[in-house]
Amino acid sequence: MTQSSKLLIVDDEPLNLNVLVELFKAEFKLAVAKNGDQALQRVADTPPPDLILLDIMMPGMDGYEVCRRLKADEKTHDIPVIFVTAMGEVQDETRGLELGAVDYITKPISPPIVKARVKNHLELKLARDYMKNQNEILERLVAERTAELKLTQDVTIQSLASLAETRDNETGGHIRRTQMYVGALARYLSTQPGYEQFDERTVDLMTKSAPLHDIGKVGVADRILLKPDKLTDEEFAEMKKHPTLGRDALLRAEQMLGSTSSFLQLAREIAYSHHEKWDGTGYPDGVTGAEIPLAGRIMAIADVYDALISKRCYKPAFPHEKAVEIIVEGKGKHFDPAMVDAFVACAEEFREIASRFKDDHSH
Repeated sequence: MTQSSKLLIVDDEPLNLNVLVELFKAEFKLAVAKNGDQALQRVADTPPPDLILLDIMMPGMDGYEVCRRLKADEKTHDIPVIFVTAMGEVQDETRGLELGAVDYITKPISPPIVKARVKNHLELKLARDYMKNQNEILERLVAERTAELKLTQDVTIQSLASLAETRDNETGGHIRRTQMYVGALARYLSTQPGYEQFDERTVDLMTKSAPLHDIGKVGVADRILLKPDKLTDEEFAEMKKHPTLGRDALLRAEQMLGSTSSFLQLAREIAYSHHEKWDGTGYPDGVTGAEIPLAGRIMAIADVYDALISKRCYKPAFPHEKAVEIIVEGKGKHFDPAMVDAFVACAEEFREIASRFKDDHSH
């Protein structure tokens, strides 16, 4: 501590300066100033002082003003200031401490006391600097770890989604488009009263989880999944198991991660409930209204809109206007009325997403 610490001694009396310089020159690096302006210049030197011994009564700028300016500046705020002064009244000392000084020593000084106090305050400053440094290191580590977790999350979702894609005759375009539609609806809802839970993080997680809505199709047999014609009732009954299969797979992944608030929770809700209908005629559970998780109600609109504007073996691709009309007709029956209103508000954005990410049928 000693040799590497730097003291700044400020006093307009050469005699006082000499006493303090003699007292500390063997132990510390020293800088001196004869008035307030000079003191502020010395503080700006590199390296700055670790502690300042400051006289109060000086011509021009007094010690109180020097201290006030040091404490007002972010760069010098943390340098400890000890007033060394002939002003020994209680109110003088109180004022000095109120301005942010760490100590107040009256003249004539007692050399052992001054030495002991300087040493104590330097040790305190070192401890504070060390703690500050440790906190900065910890904050950096936490930020790195958070970024790493976020990346793991994104990669997990992407790899699961591409797995679903390889099994399904629906294209990667469907997965990308429905993800963008969900993002558009969630962002719109975040601006509406009553959807305070839609903070930036929730919107982000919902958008990221959307590609997993059909992950359960991985468990459906190829002869059904890849059949080019309309499904029979028995085949459709098999196909209707995919929300449950998806939920179970994501639940297992969630349990392995050991986190109930994990990003997979939203994905699981979406996978399980996106085929439920507002009036209770959906599957797998036939739940109604607000019993259907909100994420599932949002996904239902995104999924149906994309099915409508896409060509299927059993239907042509409908134009955007027709798709909007069909979804509006389903208000209060298939869809949550509030989600239909949000969809209508975002319809132009849906149209843009659909055209930007349309399927390339050339291969």
